[in-house]
Amino acid sequence: MTFKRLLGIMLSLMLIAISWVGLAQLKIGLVVRSMSHEGVPMVFMAPKAVRHRPGILIAHGFAGSKQLMFGYGYTLAHNGYGVLLLDFDGHGANAAPLDKGNLQNNFKTALAVLKRQPEIDPDKIGILGHSMGSRVVMVGGIEQAKAISAVVAISPTDAPVNPTKPQNLQLQAGEWEGKFVRQSAKLLQRAGGANPNTENGEGRSRIIVPQSEHILVLFKDRSHQAALKWFNSVFHQTSKESDYRDRRMAWYSLHLLSWLLLLAMVSPSIVRNLSRPSVRPRPLRSWLGLGIVPFSTAGIIYVMSLRTPLSNMGGMLVGGALGLWLFIAGLTWIGIISRFPKPTLKSMGYGLLLFGVLWMGFGAMAQETWLEWWLNSNRLKLWPVLACACFPWFLASGIVQLDTSIGKRILWWFAQSLSLTAGLIVTLILVPDLSFLALITPIIPIVLAILSFAAAQIKEAWSYAIASALFFGWTIASVFPLAV
Repeated sequence: MTFKRLLGIMLSLMLIAISWVGLAQLKIGLVVRSMSHEGVPMVFMAPKAVRHRPGILIAHGFAGSKQLMFGYGYTLAHNGYGVLLLDFDGHGANAAPLDKGNLQNNFKTALAVLKRQPEIDPDKIGILGHSMGSRVVMVGGIEQAKAISAVVAISPTDAPVNPTKPQNLQLQAGEWEGKFVRQSAKLLQRAGGANPNTENGEGRSRIIVPQSEHILVLFKDRSHQAALKWFNSVFHQTSKESDYRDRRMAWYSLHLLSWLLLLAMVSPSIVRNLSRPSVRPRPLRSWLGLGIVPFSTAGIIYVMSLRTPLSNMGGMLVGGALGLWLFIAGLTWIGIISRFPKPTLKSMGYGLLLFGVLWMGFGAMAQETWLEWWLNSNRLKLWPVLACACFPWFLASGIVQLDTSIGKRILWWFAQSLSLTAGLIVTLILVPDLSFLALITPIIPIVLAILSFAAAQIKEAWSYAIASALFFGWTIASVFPLAV
């Protein structure tokens, strides 16, 4: 090992440590408690050594989790509020399958727990929700209008709001999520129009968060601060305690990049122990397959959907259908390529090692920042099936990238991102039950970029395919809601 690579390894390990230390700073001055009641996992956070503070209950959206809403949690807690975040049925650490009819019961359970916390004044309660959670909090605010003083609905869906219920309603939407921008305008009109006066409970506000869509809005300081300002107005808080700004994703990004740097530094020692590929892909077949397969797969999925519902396939909402899509597309692409190298025990072993690096780099800190990465038993059972479903696609992807230059790998990354995104969009147009896939398509290029970087380091199709399939299957298992 050269001195340059040894220095790179030391640097990457140092940056990983720094990222964890930086993330730990977020909790300084706070009490943070994890708990579960009636099967609902929750996290409570509040300033240390305080009593009788306003309490805020935070509800995530479809395929979200309490971690995804940490930006609001930390911002409010550092500014004097007690905050409780929950996982709805089927989401995050909640092992129960999603039952939309039970979401309000989850909400009521969490609300009762929030009021019992010693730091909280039970007469000063606000609630905040995103997307699916926005309806839950708006309905909850209407049903318990006297007990809930303020409601913030982000990317709001529909709810029977009116000029007096719920009390003090703020609506937020990202500039780039047109459907929710329009919906927020309708809700504001139905609720009586804008009104900055929160003294009588009839305050109304609408915020359009610049340069953000359905997921990105949750990471925007503009959204966090707008919610804080609204609650401050209702509860007469001054927020002099902290100038906190949410920077947890900066530490997460540093952590991820440091692990990728570590991979780049150690991979030369791995690559020299792997045999050179004896099979070369045919460029015309490779490109033809990538261009045709996503759209033919969309057609196959459509035909299948006419015979059987796919949205809750395999015990997971939408996620099972995504796995099926990748399985069909991958097998078809491999068939078009019509040649692939033989696996070896060494290549499979290095695939498992690469999966470990990806798991740590992408997921270890995600658990503390934006994603419930640890799989509960019900999700863990689905992981091997999802990984097997993803495997053909990533094997084909690994084959076509064998012995290619950096420039060609970038081209393949771009082409795969475009092809996958287009194919999934066509699929959801044909099968509206899978429409949630539209919300995750912006993330696909990011995940593929991480995997393409890994492929560039290992340069072996089977190692790449095994690692990518295990990683992508784990990601699907962690994100999508459990179904009956």
